[in-house]
Amino acid sequence: MSVNDYVKFMTQEIVQYMDKPKDDRKKQRQQKKQERQPFAVRWFGVLPYALIMMRRRQKNK
Repeated sequence: MSVNDYVKFMTQEIVQYMDKPKDDRKKQRQQKKQERQPFAVRWFGVLPYALIMMRRRQKNK
């Protein structure tokens, strides 16, 4: 991919983003935030998440 192609692609993406109404952009950002995994899973994998779940299960018993 040449630099020219990259600049053209980025320009198209920015123009598409700017053409959307402000409310749609906010909704899209909120939806993206909700779909993200929890911090511990995103950074350290499933192991910390599993340990947290085990600890919660022990407290409930």
